[in-house]
Amino acid sequence: MRCKTIKITCTIAAIGLIIVLAGCQLKSGAEASSEPRPTAAMLPNSSTVEAAQAPKVDNNASVKSQSFNLLLTNSASGYISFLDPEKGTQDKLDVGKSPFGIALASSGTAYISTAEGIAVVDTKQRKRLALIPYQSQIGPVQYGEYRPGGMGIAVSPDGRYVYVGVYLKGKPSQLEILDTEKLVIVGSVPVGIRPFDVVVSKDGHEVYTIDHDSYSVTAVNPAALSTHKLDVAPFGRGGFEKPHYAVVREDGRLLLPYQGRGLVILDPKTGEYETQPLTGNTHQEGLALTQDGKKLLIVGNGAAGSATGKPNLTVLDVATMAEQIIPLNRVHQMVASSPDGRWAYLTGGVTFADTGWDGLTIVDLSTGSTKEITVSDYPLDIEIIPN
Repeated sequence: MRCKTIKITCTIAAIGLIIVLAGCQLKSGAEASSEPRPTAAMLPNSSTVEAAQAPKVDNNASVKSQSFNLLLTNSASGYISFLDPEKGTQDKLDVGKSPFGIALASSGTAYISTAEGIAVVDTKQRKRLALIPYQSQIGPVQYGEYRPGGMGIAVSPDGRYVYVGVYLKGKPSQLEILDTEKLVIVGSVPVGIRPFDVVVSKDGHEVYTIDHDSYSVTAVNPAALSTHKLDVAPFGRGGFEKPHYAVVREDGRLLLPYQGRGLVILDPKTGEYETQPLTGNTHQEGLALTQDGKKLLIVGNGAAGSATGKPNLTVLDVATMAEQIIPLNRVHQMVASSPDGRWAYLTGGVTFADTGWDGLTIVDLSTGSTKEITVSDYPLDIEIIPN
């Protein structure tokens, strides 16, 4: 595979030194390297961020009421939440143990990847309709960073199929396919290790798993059940230099941020990619496009591996690559934006089980000010749904 890159302001020697200091090493065998758990110095919380560089948190600030709620997976529990971001009220719905990701269909049906199976939820009635067991043998239910079961999840553009990445300890991860009309798993294929995210092409003909521990993207033809692995490691295979989440651009290319140092623009047809520079200098996790597709919101969790900065939120203009960097007081995992693009909502339930917190941060993208809301049981994924 041939990769095109543009120059990024960092010497090879400096990168090597930072990676050595972070102690990131790659394991051998099918169970590829896991990221070392960050220390307090690596992923700072509100007590370790310099006040001069942190935004003011105003928990008495008013968040303008809008006609939507937040749908959250509470990953340390067996439920999801419907959260009013203005009032902070949290209505819970049992769906299955250790819920991870959300795939939201245009019909309003939500599909939740849990440690037990795929939960089917009517978000209008706030009712679980079904829990579909995986084809794979998961074993006893577990919680935490390396629990087996469903991770990334996505729904086809026509709503007919749901695709979920299933992590299995000591075995290849699987992409399982749910027929949403029959509510049965109709096929599966092996993919890379620990598929944090699953995204679908604009025409629905291809599915992509973001393979965290394999430093790869697996392109899947769901009709033929065939796969093609795409290696994506712009900064090498040091422990923290992994892909986490992706979005599909209008032209079909995938956007994957790495370490606040580079945005990979991947052509899934050819496997070629270019790396556009980013300046956040922070270990990046979740991301989301604003609903108009013009801005990309990227969550950064601070120093880890080759990233040496503090937690922040990057607001990236997709057309011009201009960045706005908003400092944050805490670490986060996922992000969603309000329909009008004014607010960003960041979840505190970081996949490193001992580094996150029970709550959300709401960011006013026009001013950079923040407001924190307490939300129980480690909120992880997030989607916007109408009231």
